[in-house]
Amino acid sequence: MSALLTTTMPVMKDVVDLLRARGLSGTTKVIVGGAPVSDAFAREIGADAYAYDAANAVERVRALIR
Repeated sequence: MSALLTTTMPVMKDVVDLLRARGLSGTTKVIVGGAPVSDAFAREIGADAYAYDAANAVERVRALIR
């Protein structure tokens, strides 16, 4: 997921929580990024990874599927 405004960031946590509630957190990985997002925020909401740009997101995906 990507956030362009801080006002959309709380919904990222809602998505992570929904995946957990539906039992999908083990099979669906969540990578977050965007201008207002940080690695600390990704850890806080329980995301699997943080990516600071698209190329870094590819690296994160590769690391997650190994």
